[in-house]
Amino acid sequence: MSSTNFSLASKVKLPNGKLMPQIQLGLYMMSGSQAKTAVRWALAAGYRGFDSAQMYRNEREAGQAIREYLATNTEGITRADIFYTSKLASNSTSYQTVRKSIRQSVETCGLGYIDLFLLHSPYGGPEARLTSWKALEDAITDGEVKSGGVSNYGVRHIEELMASKPRIAPVVNQIEVHPFNTQTDIRATCAKYGLVVEAYAPLARAMRMRHPTIVELSKKYSCTPAQLLVRWSLQHGLVPLPKSSQRERLLENVKVNGFEISDEDMKKMDGLDEKLVTDWDPTDAP
Repeated sequence: MSSTNFSLASKVKLPNGKLMPQIQLGLYMMSGSQAKTAVRWALAAGYRGFDSAQMYRNEREAGQAIREYLATNTEGITRADIFYTSKLASNSTSYQTVRKSIRQSVETCGLGYIDLFLLHSPYGGPEARLTSWKALEDAITDGEVKSGGVSNYGVRHIEELMASKPRIAPVVNQIEVHPFNTQTDIRATCAKYGLVVEAYAPLARAMRMRHPTIVELSKKYSCTPAQLLVRWSLQHGLVPLPKSSQRERLLENVKVNGFEISDEDMKKMDGLDEKLVTDWDPTDAP
C-alpha cells in the first residue's frame, strides 16, 4: 500500500531521468474549443500535464491555451513547467512521412517542442512500427521532442521494439488501465523494461461508476467513485489521465489525499477485472 500523498505537483521520473506530472489531463474526445477551455481551467487549478494527439484534432487549441497562460500567469510558470504530450496518428514504412508528421505536430501546438511524443498504436505492422520509431528517435536527437514512447502496445509489440535494440529507448506505454481492465501482462512487460505506464480511461469512461464494489468503497472512504479510481491508479504507480471538460470535475477528480485504499481493498478492486474495453484495443494488432 502506498502511503504517498498525491497532488497535481506529484512527479514520476522517466527512465531517461526527466520528470513527468503523475496526474495529467486527457484531451481525448474534446473539440478544439472544449480543449482550449479545459486546458485554461486546468492550468489555473494547478494541472501541468496535458495529453493530446494528432487524432484528437485539438493540438492547436491546447497549445494556444498553454501559450496564453504562460504569457499572462503571475506565478512565474514557464514552458519548462509544462508537460505536453502528442501522438502520431499513423505508423508508416516511410521514414520521411513520419518525420514530417512529428515536425507538423510541433509547429501546430506552437510550444517550441513536445515533451513526450508517442506512437499512438501498433497498427501498420512491424516495418511501419520500427521505421516510425527511428523517425521519432531522430526528432528527439534534433530537439523537437524531449522523450519518446508508445501507446496501445501489447507485450509482443514492446518485445519487438526492445529486440530491435533502439538507439533511444521508449520511456512510456500509454494503455487503457482501470480495475475493470488491469492489463497485468502488459504492465509486467513495461516494468521489465522500465517503461512508465500511463493509464488512459482511468475512470472506465464512467461505465462502472455504479458497480456495487465501487459504490461500497466510495462510501467507505468518503470519496467519489472517480476519486477512488484515480487513487487506485496512483497507488499502483500508474500515471492516470482523467478526462473532464467540466470545471468542477477537473478539480474534484484529483482530490485524492483524504484517504488511502488498504491493501485488502486494492486487491478487491484488482479482482474486478473483466477485460472491459471502453473504446478500442489495438494491443493484439499483427
